[in-house]
Amino acid sequence: MTIIGNRLSDLRKNIGINQEELGKKLGLSKNAISAYERDINEPPDDIKVKLAKFFNVSLDYLLGIVDEPRPIYKTERRLYIRLPEDFPEELVKDAERYIQFLNSNLNKKKG
Repeated sequence: MTIIGNRLSDLRKNIGINQEELGKKLGLSKNAISAYERDINEPPDDIKVKLAKFFNVSLDYLLGIVDEPRPIYKTERRLYIRLPEDFPEELVKDAERYIQFLNSNLNKKKG
C-alpha cells in the first residue's frame, strides 16, 4: 500500500466503519474506496480534500508528508491549532478566553 491507501484504511478502521459506509458518507462507491485503499486508483484532489475533512486530518498527514494527523502550525507571530470537528464549543470558548488571559498578562508585564 502507498501511504495514502494505508492511512485511509487505518483511519476508516479506527472509527469503525466499512468501505461501503465510508463511500456512502462521501458519495462514492465501495469499489472506489477499496481501489483507493489497495492503490489501484489514486483519489483525485477533491476526494483527498473530502477525506481529510471527513477524518479531520491534514492533507499533509493523508499524503504522508507529516506523521501527526493534526499538526500544530507555527509562523513567526501566529500559532495555528486544528481542533477536531466534534470539539465542544464551550471548550473552544475556554481556549479563546485563555489566550486572552495570556495576552493580558503579557501586556501587564510589558507595561
